[in-house]
Amino acid sequence: MTFTGIANAPVSFGIFELTAGADFPEPETVLGPLRDAGYDGIDLGPPGWLGRGDVLRQRLRDHGMALAGGWVDLPFTADEAEFASSLAALDDALEIFVAAAEADPSRLPLPTLADSGSDARRANPGGGRHVMLDDAGWARLASNVARVAARIRAVGLEPTFHHHACTHVETPEEIDIFLDRTDVGLTLDSGHLIIGGGDPVEGWRRWSERINHLHVKDVRKDVLADVVRERAGMRAVWERQAFVALGAGDLDLVAFMDAVVADGFGGWLVVEQDVVPSPSDPPGRAAGDQRANREMLRSWVPLD
Repeated sequence: MTFTGIANAPVSFGIFELTAGADFPEPETVLGPLRDAGYDGIDLGPPGWLGRGDVLRQRLRDHGMALAGGWVDLPFTADEAEFASSLAALDDALEIFVAAAEADPSRLPLPTLADSGSDARRANPGGGRHVMLDDAGWARLASNVARVAARIRAVGLEPTFHHHACTHVETPEEIDIFLDRTDVGLTLDSGHLIIGGGDPVEGWRRWSERINHLHVKDVRKDVLADVVRERAGMRAVWERQAFVALGAGDLDLVAFMDAVVADGFGGWLVVEQDVVPSPSDPPGRAAGDQRANREMLRSWVPLD
């Protein structure tokens, strides 16, 4: 296997910032099914959900899992005072990443940075070209990314940057600008690239030399088109279940994975299926979907 590992994410079980305040399941009820399905890593989820320090390290070891990465969004285009105040959250997350790295030094997590976006961008998934950054905005974003990257590298880890829907780094054009202005690697997210108007296979070919992290997710374009037309916002993308199990959406999984494997990518591959749980969901649906998603990757990454 060329990959560091195959991971899944708490967001596939509805555990992420959008659902904060919900009665999240205990980590063991997620880690166990993922390990049994053939995953050997997990993303962080909300900081603290997996535990901290010794609790986190022991929990990962007990399940034979490593921490692959974790979402850290920061207001990279904000003024100095707002940005500086956000760094406390970064430092809190870094303590967790360092603890996880100590549990498995051979498979290090990548703090996964993203821009916090803006109200205008959040209302317009798919790009919202009328609210793109100007040159001063790009200069501020690049400067702040450099500051954060230095902070992460100082603790022995390497950052990655996620182009995310409804942020200022979303479309292929914006990804190009980001890569030109920074030295940070890219998290290529197949689902979010489709939302941003890109093609995952073309994106891999275009940016493969800078990609150091993969999020593999499938998405239904018809659901996205409805959300964009209605200007319903990013929350509707999740709530209307635009993200679906691998093979159920518009991602050309075969072409994408063939390209990734042919180039010998050596980082983490994280399977994600962002969901907002509903009381009407069948029991065990999330775990079943993630077993099926791992099975879909068998051709490229055989199960042990």
